[in-house]
Amino acid sequence: MTAIRTLSFTLAFYLFSLVLSILMLPLLICPWRWTMAAFRFWANSIFVLLAVFAGVKVELRGREHIPKGAALVAAKHQCMFDVFAQFAWLDDSCWVMRKELMRIPLFNFYAWKVRMIVLDREGGSNALRKLVRDARERLEEAPRPVAIFPEGTRGKPGVAGVYQPGVAGLYRDLELPCYPVATNSGVHWPMPGKNRPTGTIVFEYLPPIPASLKRAEFMRRLEEQVETASNALLSA
Repeated sequence: MTAIRTLSFTLAFYLFSLVLSILMLPLLICPWRWTMAAFRFWANSIFVLLAVFAGVKVELRGREHIPKGAALVAAKHQCMFDVFAQFAWLDDSCWVMRKELMRIPLFNFYAWKVRMIVLDREGGSNALRKLVRDARERLEEAPRPVAIFPEGTRGKPGVAGVYQPGVAGLYRDLELPCYPVATNSGVHWPMPGKNRPTGTIVFEYLPPIPASLKRAEFMRRLEEQVETASNALLSA
């Protein structure tokens, strides 16, 4: 039964996403916030598909800590769902994404339209400087949350990755509070080829880390808060 649910959801997810991405094409000539509104519709629609086909619910905790306007968001990353799920509640968010994602047809157009920040993970110090410069440009265009996965890549539930210097660079140079986000998404949205267990995916926004801390203290607090809260959600 689990395998059937997983297959049914996978087919529904990709079919719906493909159809919607085609229907969204006229938005490329409209204001970028219209595309963000379509992203919110997409995310909420996937929540319905998850519940109907896979028996997986989505729960948001810590609503009082969701930032409005300019802020830095640092989220735990366990699966592809972590990005588009948060379009449902993180208004006008600007995500840092690896450049390889810009090879995905149609998605690359929409990522460009809403001014996502593209990061070359192999670019070293030049890439870090460009990351900060691009983030500053986005904030000058509009006061919106800049969101990043501090580990840089997906990890397994219960396993802490290496927190990368990109998040520290953004925190230092943008001089904004950082909002950590914990999740257990990888439990119910596993890697391709594995069955999708029923249950509840939880995203939990944690109290913000104030701006202007020393780098070592910021990184220590960020990792401690994200990993502790994420591990606590594994039984959800």
